[in-house]
Amino acid sequence: MIWLAVAIAIAWLIIGSFAGPLSGKLSEVQKNDNASFLPASAESTVVANEQKRFSGNDQIPILVVVSRPDGSQLTPGDRSSIGGLLAKIPATVVGTSTVAAIDGHAPLLPIPSQDGKAVLISVPIPSALATAKLANGDLTLGAITESLRQLGTQLPGLQVNVTGPGGILSDLFKVFGGIDTTLLGVTALVVALILIFVYRSPFLWLIPLLASGMALSAASAIVYVLAKNNILVLNGQSQGILTVLVFGAGTDYALLLVARYREELHHHQLHTDAMKAALRGVVEPITASAATVCIGLLCLLLSELNSNRSIGPVSAAGILGALVVMMTFLPALLVIPSIVLPILAFLVPAILGLLLHLAFGISAAPLLIVGALAASVTVVAWIVFGILRIIKPTWGPFSREHFPPGRWAFWPRMPREGTADTRLTGVWAKLSGGIGRRPRLVWMATAAIMIVLACFSLTLKASGISTTAAFTNRPDSVIGQQVLTDHFPGGTGTPAVIIANASAVDAVTKAAQATPGIAAVAPGPAGIVGGKVLLNATLAVAADSPAAEDAIAALRANVHQVAGGDALVGGQTASQYDVDQATQHDLHVIIPVVLAVIFLILLLLLRAIVAPVILIASVVLSYLATLGVCALAFTHLFGFAGADTSFPLFAFVFLVALGVDYNIFLMTRVREESTKLGTRPGILRGLTVTGGVITSAGVVLAATFLVLGVLPLVFLREIGLAVAIGVILDTFIIRSLLVPAATYDAGKAIWWPSKLSKAQQPSATAPLGSPASTAGR
Repeated sequence: MIWLAVAIAIAWLIIGSFAGPLSGKLSEVQKNDNASFLPASAESTVVANEQKRFSGNDQIPILVVVSRPDGSQLTPGDRSSIGGLLAKIPATVVGTSTVAAIDGHAPLLPIPSQDGKAVLISVPIPSALATAKLANGDLTLGAITESLRQLGTQLPGLQVNVTGPGGILSDLFKVFGGIDTTLLGVTALVVALILIFVYRSPFLWLIPLLASGMALSAASAIVYVLAKNNILVLNGQSQGILTVLVFGAGTDYALLLVARYREELHHHQLHTDAMKAALRGVVEPITASAATVCIGLLCLLLSELNSNRSIGPVSAAGILGALVVMMTFLPALLVIPSIVLPILAFLVPAILGLLLHLAFGISAAPLLIVGALAASVTVVAWIVFGILRIIKPTWGPFSREHFPPGRWAFWPRMPREGTADTRLTGVWAKLSGGIGRRPRLVWMATAAIMIVLACFSLTLKASGISTTAAFTNRPDSVIGQQVLTDHFPGGTGTPAVIIANASAVDAVTKAAQATPGIAAVAPGPAGIVGGKVLLNATLAVAADSPAAEDAIAALRANVHQVAGGDALVGGQTASQYDVDQATQHDLHVIIPVVLAVIFLILLLLLRAIVAPVILIASVVLSYLATLGVCALAFTHLFGFAGADTSFPLFAFVFLVALGVDYNIFLMTRVREESTKLGTRPGILRGLTVTGGVITSAGVVLAATFLVLGVLPLVFLREIGLAVAIGVILDTFIIRSLLVPAATYDAGKAIWWPSKLSKAQQPSATAPLGSPASTAGR
């Protein structure tokens, strides 16, 4: 097995050398526009396609708003300065194109506000060009936006903000552009700190961390290839979720395997035999867990939204990568932990070099070379030292006698054959004993607490939030949007687009003007095209607000009623409205399917009906309780304006799929122990031996999802908080108290209709340290 482990480790390192560069390019294949979210049948998508006949291409408007910082009236001198700005915009160079060339034919005109305190300049950018890349890899839209902001700094005494759909998208691109480095670095640091605390070993923490990094690299490379070839759509949200999901789930699998390996080392002389036994013990629960999460996430393929459909396979690829790596690469590293030393010798100088490069611009190449040389020397020393350990097993302070093979990574608490496992007399043994004494009281009390928390889920505000409220900070586009709504009708520059038959244009116009929330309706400049006309309806409220979506719904209802009009309503706000409507559809379709799929998996895994029913009920209760806690935290603790309409769906998929993991880890071990000890003793022993590792896994997963909070976006922070809260509830209440107590109270009936439900049970619970409790090993 030693040589097989070496071969597997080397194979994965070779794979990583190819996958690493590809995973680093993941941000290059992101698509964050609404068009990539909606299906072709959506009304706003149909309008966008029709709109090309009038303008020749889709356009993303960048809105430049000029005002005085104190909010006072603009002076004649200010207007002269604005005129100078207007003259400079067409000559603003962005790569090899100018704004004049990008704009094409329409002249740029200043639009003064009625109160005389602001001027608006709309700079339309073709969508295809906006998402193109310049020679340095930057998106053209972002480069144009930054150029306009630089021009604005040349107007003393005036405040120039660049906003609108183009400005907001540019700020989103800026956030997502650094997602791979920022999120990965913080996630790795958080996981490393938790593993160091859990293992209290200077060596062991690096092994799961290295395996998690390999899993992320492999999964990201696969996603990059699929997104590059338009097989799936990757957006910034799904990339952020991929990073924390792989690290969180991968570390969970690693903790379970390492804990079982440590346990088996107490019962086997050869560490390779201990690893074989550990793999036999964890392959079923880890594979079942990964399958549950993957299938649950793939249920998102039933979504009407392209973005949701992509998150499913993107996340499933991450889970699959974590599973394969943790079942192959991680065991190889644990059997031969010293193979990590050359990797560490390279990583330390390499990471130091990258940090110096990012902080001070110093070239990282010298330290990368030092790392390569250090790794080479370490490999040679590793081979020589390994031979000496075999030839002279008792020689030196690091001999095989003092640091046994496969065990020294656990130093200073190395498990040895025949020694007692301290977990059988620790905190979890006492907790399981308490549950065994009063199971009904425990599960009824914990269920009551969760039901109370679940009641607060009715107060969750998930009707959507404005785009500007979606940032936790105040970028220039958010400030500009506020200035825009202060001095202009909220939808100025981002109108709703109505396309109707020319024969009914007057009736459609009157219906649109009579709609609450519509400030003005004006015909487009192209006139009649193919018997159709285009009307621009300016919204009275901010175009990115929930109130604007209500206005779109009313506008559609009114213009659809015009006989012979065949009117359709699109535009930026309509696109977001269609996204929200599709999300509501997905919520009612996907949730029942996910529950049914997970129930079937539990049915096959536990070979019973009653136990899966209890587990499904527990995770649904946990989900509702999590929504209740989130409703309180979002409003009263963090002051969020609300939650995105897709929040309940994503929270459900991740919480149920990930939350059931811990019950799978627990109940598969309970079933294993029940075949030896009986159901009730098996439940107590299963909780005792898995309690510490599952709790550690829950803390790791919660912490990794909390890392999403480093990104200044409300949606990702809310998802991170929701998963973290849900996992903590699952780990410390559901899996530690409610499920063990409820199943203990039910007894062997939980295995109905399998043979285990009819098996002879011990008359009393044997103490965990007694021979009966360890029988059958």
